[in-house]
Amino acid sequence: MFNRFITLFLPLLLAFTINILIAIPVSAQKVVAVNDSVEQHMFTFGEIEWVKDVKNNLDFAEVSSKSFNRRFQTNLKSTPQTKDLRATYWFRIRIKHNSLADKRFILEFFDQTIDHVTAYLPQKDGSYRIKEFGDTFNFEHRELHHKNFELYVRNDNNETQAYYFKFKSSQIADVIIVLRTVDWFISYALDEYFYFGIFYGMILVFSFYNLIMFIAMRQRQYLYYVLYNLSVGFFEMSTDGIAYQYLWSSWTQWNQIAYAFALYATSVFALLFTRELLFVKSKAPRLNQLIMYIIGIRTALFVYGLLIDRSLLTYKFIEFVPLAVAFCTGISIYKQGYKPARFFVLGYSFLFAGFTLKLLIMLGVSWLNFGVAGYYSLSFCFVLEMVFLSFAIGDKVRVLKHKKDKVQRQMIRQMAENVKLKDTLNQQLEEKVEERTKEVFHKSLIIEAKNAELLEANDLLKQQAEEISRMNVLLEQDNQELQFNVEKVTRDRVMSADVDFEEFSKIYPDKESCNLFLSDLKWKDGYHCRKCKNTHYYNGHIPYSRRCSKCGYEESVTTYTVFHNTRIPINKAFYMIFLIYSSKGKISSHKLAEILNIRQSTCWTYGSKIKLLMEERKTILKKTNKNGWSKLVLE
Repeated sequence: MFNRFITLFLPLLLAFTINILIAIPVSAQKVVAVNDSVEQHMFTFGEIEWVKDVKNNLDFAEVSSKSFNRRFQTNLKSTPQTKDLRATYWFRIRIKHNSLADKRFILEFFDQTIDHVTAYLPQKDGSYRIKEFGDTFNFEHRELHHKNFELYVRNDNNETQAYYFKFKSSQIADVIIVLRTVDWFISYALDEYFYFGIFYGMILVFSFYNLIMFIAMRQRQYLYYVLYNLSVGFFEMSTDGIAYQYLWSSWTQWNQIAYAFALYATSVFALLFTRELLFVKSKAPRLNQLIMYIIGIRTALFVYGLLIDRSLLTYKFIEFVPLAVAFCTGISIYKQGYKPARFFVLGYSFLFAGFTLKLLIMLGVSWLNFGVAGYYSLSFCFVLEMVFLSFAIGDKVRVLKHKKDKVQRQMIRQMAENVKLKDTLNQQLEEKVEERTKEVFHKSLIIEAKNAELLEANDLLKQQAEEISRMNVLLEQDNQELQFNVEKVTRDRVMSADVDFEEFSKIYPDKESCNLFLSDLKWKDGYHCRKCKNTHYYNGHIPYSRRCSKCGYEESVTTYTVFHNTRIPINKAFYMIFLIYSSKGKISSHKLAEILNIRQSTCWTYGSKIKLLMEERKTILKKTNKNGWSKLVLE
């Protein structure tokens, strides 16, 4: 009986076990294949594996070994994050190369705040090339001059190879890795920078307009709004990498904390703007005290984080408190019936929603990070908030104007009542005219005397007006003379002092002014044809050239000067001669290249020619005055 049971049960048990094993999914990392038809691919979920190095002692040889494979964890979120700021994170992706692909591919990392990434890139022979990047390196260190980090992918084989990345950052970093073609990258980068230009252009336009309003009306709300907008722009530029690319590409230490200054300024000026726009001091004294306390606490936290504990600066969610206070203040003032607060509340509703979305994404709600819209959601909300806050300012001005008009109408009604009262009194006075004739006559004499005095005063005012007009004419003449003297002094300063290229360019701003100077210098003693000695000429085909009326020889303005056939822009060549002459030939070609933004070899070649002319003409130069450098121009 038992043998029969075993005979029947064992085949069933074996089949059941095989089915269970087949049904269990194999947890293997997904491989991304290179394909010309796929312009870009973002690595998500199972395509990224990671391991956290808590002790910071793992090296690449150990991490890339076969025995270490089981320690890598499959990513369960769309975008992994480096949440433990004291640990080092290792990430691994696998790419199936395609040597037949016509297009070139790159790997792009979107988070610009990553401090240090060490990339281990596989080569054709199985070795790995090491590439380091991050915002702790100078911007010039990058392979591509772009706000994100990009690495070229070698596509010279058909194998599946693993790429390793070692992350270390003082802030929570989003590990967003995208494989895309170079063509797609160029198109996307151009569009992105175009929209960045629109975004920052809007900030500058709104700021400039409100700065003009502040100058015209002297109301602090406009100044706080300008500073708030500029702080927002400064923060956005610091976080999206634009500032590091264009403003401080070599200031790596400043790049680590610039966003903290911008974020602090944004919170403080937002609260000050709220306080000023909504008349919080008079309409809600308690909220006004709360705003001042929040500004004080935020300032103390910022100073503490800057001087003692830098890690505190990375907690951007702290700004949720000032934002919530400003938002709640707007709602409270609006409930009191102050209409301009409606646009304020609407604008801050968008900003509050965008900030909340970013905060939830940072706290790990990864499904909210839906592509470009989620990534740039806070920027979109900033734009909407900026527009509605401008409406709020305009609405406040409209309300103030309405109140002013109302007061003026009340004044007009009061004046009309005063006129009626005056007429009534006049009637009463007319009834008593006969009784008070002498008194009225006496008063009329007094009035006539006053009128005479007024006429004399009027004549005096006319004389003073004529005198003022005459003085204005004299002042205008003096102003013209002063302007001429300033231009003369400026020219003298440029010709004799140690000035920079910007100030020198005020005298010779372009090729036109330089050619005019050469024309006056060459033919200051009159024109003489170098072929037939004729003294009559016509204007040549080239600007400022002269053509002999006898033999037809045309001489350009740069011929027989040190500028002939030079490839340097002529205004920079002017400044180079001026610098060499001013420094008595002691300025180096490296310094000239730095000042003029010209290659050092070009500066050395051209500078040597000028120094040789100075040596040959040192006797002439000793007798010159402030314009001595012009003696080096003509050959």
